Amino acid sequence: MSNAPAVQIPRNLLFRFRFPLLEIASAPRGVIELGEEHRFRGLGRFEGQQSFAEWRGGWSTNGLNFSVEVRNKKQSLWCRSNMLLESDSLQIWVDTRDTQTVHRATRYCHWFAALPSGGGPGKSPAISSMLKINRSREDSPLINRAKIPVESQVFADGYKMLLHIPAAVLNGWDSVEHRSIGFFVATLDREFGWQTLSLGSEMPFSEDPSLWCTMALTSANKAKPPTSAAKSTKGETSKTKSPPKKKP
Repeated sequence: MSNAPAVQIPRNLLFRFRFPLLEIASAPRGVIELGEEHRFRGLGRFEGQQSFAEWRGGWSTNGLNFSVEVRNKKQSLWCRSNMLLESDSLQIWVDTRDTQTVHRATRYCHWFAALPSGGGPGKSPAISSMLKINRSREDSPLINRAKIPVESQVFADGYKMLLHIPAAVLNGWDSVEHRSIGFFVATLDREFGWQTLSLGSEMPFSEDPSLWCTMALTSANKAKPPTSAAKSTKGETSKTKSPPKKKP
């Protein structure tokens, strides 16, 4: 009998995931607060990850907007402008053609990183950058063509960060013709570890678009209204009374 360890395939690798990304009717050209309806939850918990970051996202003809909030930290932020990939950060990958059959990034693939602080004794404000994807067939021709607006608010136990990815840095962005995008997001925290959209950090999602998920660009007027449940007192059941029957 072989003593070789059993190879465990990540659960989330067995499926293709598709998430709705709600339209932002105001079509912002900078950072914006996103409501609860823009919240989306990752599936990293099925890979044993801790859920510590809240993500929200939306789209418009002017690009993409995201926010991340991390709370309940006991350690200080660890951010270094010269060590982006080792810092506490939000990292986002976008494929404007949603091509999930290739293992090397195309000119339509993009990688963004944002830090809630630039680090240093002055605790400089949030910073953002567009990064080159390792082993890519072609780099996006729009890399760092425009600034990527980012703002953050640092708390005693965490931070909240708002990010706008303008259409000017998204090669091939066409929200009319292409209603789906390849997408992946990860939050790295030195205290909590990785929280990803699906697969864990043991998989090469930073350079392999076939491991990314799909975001469906959902129109605001087509979004389903939230359902509401009737309030009832604990231990009581709410019933609708029938009108009294008329006597013959």
